[in-house]
Amino acid sequence: MDYLAAIRAFVRSVDLGSFSRAAAEGGVKVSTVSRYVSALEADLGAALLNRSTRRLHLTEAGATFYERAAQILADVEEARSATASLNARPQGLLRLNIPGAFGRRHVVPHLKDFLAAYPDIRIDATLTDATVDLIETGADVAVRIGALADSTLVARRLASHRRALVASPDYLATRPPLETPDQLAGHDCLLFALQPANAWYFRRGDPAVAEPREVKVAGRLRANDSEALLEAALAGLGVALLPTWLIGEDLRAGRLLAPLSAWEWLIAPGPERAIWGVYPPKKVVSPKVRAFLTFLSQRFGTPAYWDRRPESPQPC
Repeated sequence: MDYLAAIRAFVRSVDLGSFSRAAAEGGVKVSTVSRYVSALEADLGAALLNRSTRRLHLTEAGATFYERAAQILADVEEARSATASLNARPQGLLRLNIPGAFGRRHVVPHLKDFLAAYPDIRIDATLTDATVDLIETGADVAVRIGALADSTLVARRLASHRRALVASPDYLATRPPLETPDQLAGHDCLLFALQPANAWYFRRGDPAVAEPREVKVAGRLRANDSEALLEAALAGLGVALLPTWLIGEDLRAGRLLAPLSAWEWLIAPGPERAIWGVYPPKKVVSPKVRAFLTFLSQRFGTPAYWDRRPESPQPC
């Protein structure tokens, strides 16, 4: 007996209410379906169905077997779909939700290469700093930055999310030394309006062991936008605590300096901060979603390219 075929014939007979409908759906004879069910009953030593001229009725044993058998068929179909999707061609409309500043700097510039690699994909990108409901808006995937809130979304880590203390060379040249975190008390700090308190946090050593310490900060400028704080820091208005993905180019070009770089800096204590790709939970991940997240992860690299130091020139 082909046990899987027999299970399928039994389950479909119950679902459709008759052997004849199950036979017609499967393209086999009614006698074949009946023989499969009889073979199952003989193997199990129990009657699975009470047959009448109008409809099939499950016995107690049949109801128990049907519940498990239906789940087996669902698991087999899921396994087939998951395996087939690995070789499926990524295609169709990919709806993205991306934070504005990060998207402009580190997603949109790479879309040319992504679309060249996957010519059957079209993109509808929404750049917003608001956390939207992916299911309600119909988005396929979103990039989220920071600590993930508890949710039903599936998350894939794409890159680390670090912050650095920065200021312009002109600012640092005209202000008191900044060699320890405590010396921030003598400096104008550019504050992020959404941070929970007028404090920054720092630690040194293994993050799994070292607890963040708080340092109070104050300044005359507060803004709710990281790009605005970057412009203020470049203009020499103070010291800012900004994401490294935002300031990498300015650090490499010398437009900003990073004092106190021996410490790790946080805007708030708490769980791991990272750059994530999130998508609604599904039994089978769409090839286009998987392709996009894999592309971004590989393009960002480890460490992410914005955190890499320029290579030292090799001696002749």
